[in-house]
Amino acid sequence: MKRIELLAPAGNLEKVKWAFMYGADAVYLGGRDYSLRANATNLSVDEIKEACLYAHKLNKKVYVTVNIVFHNEDIDGLKEYLIKLYEIGVDAVIVSDPLVITLIKEVVPNLEIHISTQQNSLNYEVCNFWYEEGAKRVVLGRETSKKDMELILKKSPVDIEVFIQGAMCVSYSGRCVLSNYFTNRDSNRGGCSQICRWNFDLYDEYKNKLSTDNDFAITVKDLTLIPHIGELIDMGITSLKIEGRMRSIYYVATVLHVYRKAIDEYYKTHKIENIDKLTYELFRCANRDSVVQFFDKKPGVEEQYYANRDEVSNKDFLGIVLDYDEKEQEIILEQRNYFEKGDTVTIFGPSIEDFDLKIDYIKDKDGNVINVARHPQEIVRIPCDKKVYKNDIIRVKY
Repeated sequence: MKRIELLAPAGNLEKVKWAFMYGADAVYLGGRDYSLRANATNLSVDEIKEACLYAHKLNKKVYVTVNIVFHNEDIDGLKEYLIKLYEIGVDAVIVSDPLVITLIKEVVPNLEIHISTQQNSLNYEVCNFWYEEGAKRVVLGRETSKKDMELILKKSPVDIEVFIQGAMCVSYSGRCVLSNYFTNRDSNRGGCSQICRWNFDLYDEYKNKLSTDNDFAITVKDLTLIPHIGELIDMGITSLKIEGRMRSIYYVATVLHVYRKAIDEYYKTHKIENIDKLTYELFRCANRDSVVQFFDKKPGVEEQYYANRDEVSNKDFLGIVLDYDEKEQEIILEQRNYFEKGDTVTIFGPSIEDFDLKIDYIKDKDGNVINVARHPQEIVRIPCDKKVYKNDIIRVKY
């Protein structure tokens, strides 16, 4: 049985390398044009080429988003861009506009096509349509239920990819026009200003104000399918996708670390232990409630934020391991948030089992003993009798 793919977001070249380090089988990323995350750093063509070379050495894959809703002025240069993506070794492009499919057939017919979630594919007939048009894979809309996934897999030969973690759109995935109305930023061309997360006053039909102490919001809670990973594997899903090209390295590493453990454990034992623990780890790195959403039922009031939303950023991310001094048994790390002598922290990484460590002392870069690491990105040493590795992560103990 072919193992399921774990697909990670990568907003820049650094995140590409972190994603593969922490267990991704493939990454998806955007170029400087035609991509639906205009506020992400995104990659130049040369950087995409470097990402492909790096991935292929690891026997992994790179998919590039070309999934905006195209207006006439967006078409210039598209044909040349697609040719370039094929030439530099991109494994597939993720598209939503049929125009792109037509051009691919014309100029690079061997370039693999994945249909973006922007197309809101929710049934087997549309999946069959895209397959007949030449698509190898369809990324289902985030609104697809388990029952519908099973029917699609039964009645369509196309490969299926589903989102398992990340933000939800208050509309059908990417079809919202509130951003255009309020800020003149087109959410369907990469400029969404996330109006659904704003707070509003609420009025009735007679213009009487209904909201009092609390503002009203229309945003939905984030998505997580960590409790259902085994079901997704068993039903034959091809790829599990994590949302978040604009997220931090810490977020990408943490989420991948959790899902990699869960997937590998399920293949090994056909069960996943400590789902509650894994769910909590995912919650802590995102600071928004995560729920199953459409997978097992229609979402209701418990799956949305409508008042009293609290998204206070935490300071869990304490540092990145730069090196391990085996002679002195000390971790050399780059600090990211405040910690002090006596704290107990957790260390995790792709080549170690998570473990807790009490910090008995801290040394600055000159070897002086200090009580507190309080300066962002300062280089410090802490004692540890277990070997750790470069790019392991130190965080608050839960």
